Amino acid sequence: MSEIRLTRERAVTTLPHSRWGNAGEAPVSAVDALEQGRVVFFPHLAFTLTSEELTLLPPALAAPKREHITFRPQEDGLCGIVRAEKQPLARQLLLRHHLACYRLVAEVLPEYQQMLHSPINTLRLHPADAWRQTAFWRRDDSRLHVDVFPSTPNRGERILRIFTNINPCGQSRSWRVGETFEKLAQRFLPRLGRFSSSSSWLQKAVGMTQSYRTHYDHLMLEMHDAMKGDPVYQQGGPQVTLDFPAGSSWICFSDQTPHAAMAGQFVLEQTLLLPVSGMKHPERAPLKILEKLTRTALT
Repeated sequence: MSEIRLTRERAVTTLPHSRWGNAGEAPVSAVDALEQGRVVFFPHLAFTLTSEELTLLPPALAAPKREHITFRPQEDGLCGIVRAEKQPLARQLLLRHHLACYRLVAEVLPEYQQMLHSPINTLRLHPADAWRQTAFWRRDDSRLHVDVFPSTPNRGERILRIFTNINPCGQSRSWRVGETFEKLAQRFLPRLGRFSSSSSWLQKAVGMTQSYRTHYDHLMLEMHDAMKGDPVYQQGGPQVTLDFPAGSSWICFSDQTPHAAMAGQFVLEQTLLLPVSGMKHPERAPLKILEKLTRTALT
């Protein structure tokens, strides 16, 4: 039987929400779509910046060698901004987006609401093509990849991300989105390097990682690098192009959905972690898929 071709219709689920939270719209759960590796797209869900907040958009405001400004709301921690007088305004903007994202979660992902944790909000200021021009290839997010945290192993927890295009000039954010995680893993597993528990302990001991890198974390990092380092896959692997207009938002499990940012500038991003036990279908988690394919317990 021939392989099902990847199309936009199979990669995206579109929802009509135009407000961040329950505003009379019929509640619709996006959980099934996300756990299948689809992108959940809200073409009318804008996040409007005030005239004062628009002054945060010059890329020079981000610290040198940093791609973005980040805010950890639980610790009230802000980093990556070069002008101290702009810090209160940046904190206000990112906190406002963070709270809006939690209202959206309550509306469209109520099953996850109590289990999501470790929020980080990000303001991305640079154009996507800047990565291709200046970034070391492993950090070039215009190459198809799945997300992984090299220095902060997440031991199989899901990486949920909510994106909002805030481009004031109307430019779309353009992504490439790839095949299902199981097909991706089947493609790349044979070429991934062997796991060494002693190396993982050494990496933690010398401060390369904040915690022990499990077999799962090792495989995900190896897959991330193998994907980005394979020009044939980047050009010819299964993929579709998605354009997210200014004033739209979208969600995906970025550890599961192969993606690459190709064009656009100015994005707000909310990152959250979800335990596999908090999923509706845990068997769809990358951890469970990799354990099935390797016949090995990976955490």
